[in-house]
Formats: sequence, structure tokens, C-alpha cells
Amino acid sequence: MKERTLYTLFAALLLGVSAPAFAAPAMVTITSPAEGAKLDAMAQNKISYEVVPGPKGDHVHLYVDGKEMAVLRQLKGTYTMDTLAAGNREICIKVVEKNHTPIGVEKCVKVTVQ
Repeated sequence: MKERTLYTLFAALLLGVSAPAFAAPAMVTITSPAEGAKLDAMAQNKISYEVVPGPKGDHVHLYVDGKEMAVLRQLKGTYTMDTLAAGNREICIKVVEKNHTPIGVEKCVKVTVQ
């Protein structure tokens, strides 16, 4: 078992994946906007996030109300969204594989655009 773990970590290093990122479970954090935030319909609002893709994830996609809005290659950062229509909106970041298929790890926040 110990040899298998060492082999896996060695293989990850050869592929350019850091050992902590490879071993860590996938997770998504949205730091802004907060759940229930009120956003300005006339502004280009920003989303701030941090992602650990886990062993199956590659990058993330941004969705608004279930519609894909952007492909995000950075695992931590801020993205400026296009203006949003007024009303209640759900903004999600989903971890996806290289072929853009979601792996089931996501974080969503519900906001009100005025």
C-alpha cells in the first residue's frame, strides 16, 4: 500500500500536478457575492472564487440560472460577469473534467439583481 501511494505521488509530480492538489478532495468556495446579496443590474458584477479540482477535475465553468456563461481556467480569482437581468438569479461554479463534463462538485449562491 505504501509503495502504491508513493508511485501515485511520483506519477502526479511527473505529470506536473502538485501532490497536495492531487490528493485533496475537490471543493469550490465562492467568497463574493454572498448568498442573498443584492447586485446592480446596470453594473458588471464580479464573482470571487477558489477551487480545488481534486483528482478528477481540470477547470471550472461559471453558470447563471443553469446557463453556461464562462470557462474559468484559473483555480482562484475574480471574474467580471456580463450585466445580469433583474430578478432572482442563481450563480454557480462547477468543477469539470478536461472534456468539460461536470464531476458533481459545485457551489451556488442565490442573489437578487435590481
